Amino acid sequence: LNKQPTPNPVPVRAPISSWTNLYQKPDTNSQTTVKSASTMSWAGFKKNVNRAATQVMVKTGHVEQTHDRSYEVEERRYRVMENAATRLQKESKGYLDSLRAMTASQMRIAETIDAFYGDAGANDGVSRSYKQAVEDLDAETIKALDGPFRATVLDPINRFCAYFPDINECIKKRNHKLLDYDRVRAQVKRLAEKPDKDVTKLPRAEKEAEMLRAAYEQLNEQLFNDLPQLIELRVPYLDPSFEALVKIQLRFCAEAYSRMAQVQQYLDPDTRDQYANGNLDARVEQVLQEIRELSIAGTV
Repeated sequence: LNKQPTPNPVPVRAPISSWTNLYQKPDTNSQTTVKSASTMSWAGFKKNVNRAATQVMVKTGHVEQTHDRSYEVEERRYRVMENAATRLQKESKGYLDSLRAMTASQMRIAETIDAFYGDAGANDGVSRSYKQAVEDLDAETIKALDGPFRATVLDPINRFCAYFPDINECIKKRNHKLLDYDRVRAQVKRLAEKPDKDVTKLPRAEKEAEMLRAAYEQLNEQLFNDLPQLIELRVPYLDPSFEALVKIQLRFCAEAYSRMAQVQQYLDPDTRDQYANGNLDARVEQVLQEIRELSIAGTV
């Protein structure tokens, strides 16, 4: 390939500033640090327990679940694209492996045929010519296509799929905020219908519900706006890779045909004519009959 199309680059992900905290020196007061970590761990555990309980209550109808139909449509579209891109990533890697496996198998077949023909093959040069052709195909064509295929097809697809874990984490966080909001909203409803002796519980629950609603709606709106843009960008991003894939396949097929055509000149002209006229089966049957007439093969 004289010139490979370059896929449109995806903007580099901004670094997460909170990661830098992992490399900061620990607090000199180790007891305070351990206590803080334990508190955070316990708070996270309580949240997970509450969310699991809320999921059960939603399924049993004890908690009303909030639905955003428009967002759910966009998430389903994203999941379809994610599955398709993941399959494309797997199959692209498999295509390169299959080319290598095919040429390796051809080389083994060529070596076996060359050994099978022996001196008979050396006389007409057909077995040696075939062996040389498949060796050149493996040594030159496949190795020449490996680099361009990785640079223009495999690597761009891998970079595109590398964004999915971050997106899925954002979706997971949005769903967690939704569960938290539904749980507290149900709590507010119960306190409104059956007031508690502690009159401050309802205002506190309403305030918490409002904070959770705002956090949920912020993530929900962000995903609702960004997911359709990501889905639309898949085509202009992957178009150059698709073009490169077609050109790479064309080059491989053309060079494979060219090398096999060179072997054809060593084949028996009568065999080629009989194959073209549809008479090759009769000749094969004739040879088989001659084999059957041999005393050592009389039982076949």
